[in-house]
Amino acid sequence: MGLKAAFDEIYGASGGKAPRDGFETLSNWLTNTNLEDLRGRQGAAEAAFRQLGITFAVYGDDEAAERIIPFDIVPRLFTGKEWSRLASGLEQRVHALNAFVADIYGERAILKDGIIPEELVLANSQFCIPMNGFTPPHGLYTHICGIDLVRTGPDEFYILEDNARTPSGVSYMMENREAMLRLCPDLFDALPVQPVDCYPDNLRAMMISVAPKTAAADPTCVLLTPGRFNSAYYEHSFLADNAGIELVEAADLIVDDDVVWMMTVQGRKRVDVIYRRIDDAFLDPLVFRPDSYLGVPGLMAAYYAGNVTIVNAPGTGIADDKAIYSYMPDIVRYYSGQEAQLPIVDTWRCREPDSLKYVLDHLGELVVKLVDGSGGYGMLVGPTATKQEISDFRTALIAEPHRYIAQPTLALSTVPTLVESGIAPRHVDFRPFVLSGSNGVTITPGGLTRVALAEGSLVVNSSQGGGTKDSLVLYDTGDDA
Repeated sequence: MGLKAAFDEIYGASGGKAPRDGFETLSNWLTNTNLEDLRGRQGAAEAAFRQLGITFAVYGDDEAAERIIPFDIVPRLFTGKEWSRLASGLEQRVHALNAFVADIYGERAILKDGIIPEELVLANSQFCIPMNGFTPPHGLYTHICGIDLVRTGPDEFYILEDNARTPSGVSYMMENREAMLRLCPDLFDALPVQPVDCYPDNLRAMMISVAPKTAAADPTCVLLTPGRFNSAYYEHSFLADNAGIELVEAADLIVDDDVVWMMTVQGRKRVDVIYRRIDDAFLDPLVFRPDSYLGVPGLMAAYYAGNVTIVNAPGTGIADDKAIYSYMPDIVRYYSGQEAQLPIVDTWRCREPDSLKYVLDHLGELVVKLVDGSGGYGMLVGPTATKQEISDFRTALIAEPHRYIAQPTLALSTVPTLVESGIAPRHVDFRPFVLSGSNGVTITPGGLTRVALAEGSLVVNSSQGGGTKDSLVLYDTGDDA
């Protein structure tokens, strides 16, 4: 069974020539700009990214250090009205996520009321037992969220997954914008585009707002990185530098009398807020993996004592689980009393016998994912899979059905993209970034648009050959122009 024709975000229905209302300026720019000129600008952007060291690694790939994520010079655009609707739905979503995480490590009311099966949460590999019964400073867990969205029509947006543990990609959002401002100033002269360079200041403000009560008037904030061999190290250093906070590794920190200290050339300096970019298991070898050299011994003791805030809180990864994702409409309704403004994609939980039977009978039509998968790995896209791949997934599903969910294969929206043959439509998704602090929720008017560069591909992940685009959000002028 084939997919329906994809919705083109500039031109509407597939094959359309006239731009949608509000997209005339972008369409004219694309039409009137010479193709070779666009190639030259795109090449200049990628050369700058390489020079800056904006690379990513695919573990197990010997050439990983030399790779950059391909950049596409044709931007994506959201009108002011579209963005207002998305922002409202995203804020509702992150409030519900935080309430859910707080509840499952606290009273567990949602489990007692039977909204979600207890075993799905308490037996989940991402359930963090050391967080059980502990409330972090200000009662906030999910300080930074990257929520993946897809689009299938003019008013059809769906949340694809939540990233509430250590979401990445914000540096690409900002570097893509910097490249576009430098290489395509004519486009920004013609369009009322909202800036994204406020993110580092907003990040710092959020971190200061969640400092523990024991912090000084000017809290010390740091970003904890695994080090320069990590695939996202460029982003770690980029964010620390632009937010005006220290970039530290485990060896730079020490815990003394349940207080975290940073070792500097001037001596020890107390640390109040840690933006961690390492997974729970490596945070503190005294509590989690004892063989971890990436974490800080005693960090959790300082956390329990209320002397430091960890951003995001340990245990937030439970909200990233794709089986729990399938309950998000219920979770939003439970904590807000309202229906979710942004729907999820229909999801079959293979742990349930009836769902498993349906999935096994329709493998060639569905997308099947590991509940804890990421990066496009461990996934079956039925309509493009080989018979052998479908057979292998059938075997895996029967053996461990609880590890998988399945979803319909959506006709993701397309955006014109510069490819070898010229300008052609390519499928995209979108990751906006949401900050939550005691100072409220802040949503950057932009995000990371990922594009599947291979013709017909629906897999946008950089590890699978995808690229990125700038995401232009227009000021809301009261209409779509």
